[in-house]
Amino acid sequence: MTLVAVIVCEVAFWIAIVGGLVARYLLRRPRLGAALLVTAPAVDVVLLALVTLDLLRGATASWHHGLAAVYIGMSVAYGHRMIAWADVRFEHRFAGGPAPLRLSGRRHTARCWGDVLRTGLAVLIAGGIIGALVAVVGDPERTAEFQGTLGLLAVVFGIEVLWAVSYTIWPRKPTASSTDPAVG
Repeated sequence: MTLVAVIVCEVAFWIAIVGGLVARYLLRRPRLGAALLVTAPAVDVVLLALVTLDLLRGATASWHHGLAAVYIGMSVAYGHRMIAWADVRFEHRFAGGPAPLRLSGRRHTARCWGDVLRTGLAVLIAGGIIGALVAVVGDPERTAEFQGTLGLLAVVFGIEVLWAVSYTIWPRKPTASSTDPAVG
């Protein structure tokens, strides 16, 4: 049930984003577009409630429950940036906006270190959700699976740091389009 909930919430997240962008740019209804975009974070609340209810009803934590915590952490930390990324591309494609450009050099490196901070925030949020679920369930045997999720979060954060270090040592070379004002 939890894996299906994660998948449904991911699909709902992107439906809210695409629906908001379609309303904003194709239907020329900016208020409706904004309202639809605001519903995207509500998906996280629904998923958290479903996971909590599942565990409170006696389910044993599985990797699906851990995935839900990771999904929520990433959605909160990166959601605004994902929406901005999609928005600039949608505006360019359907509303004559400027083409999205690619960062290079120090600006790209700075964005990579910003991603380290965002990923750190996602890890803290996911870890906090897992800690809260462990406390609410109150049964270490039923929540033991979360230890693997916490280890995975550490690996993900470590990879993000290595990624940023690599671009610090070897900055991205400029291309014909060297900046992207939509994400940063």
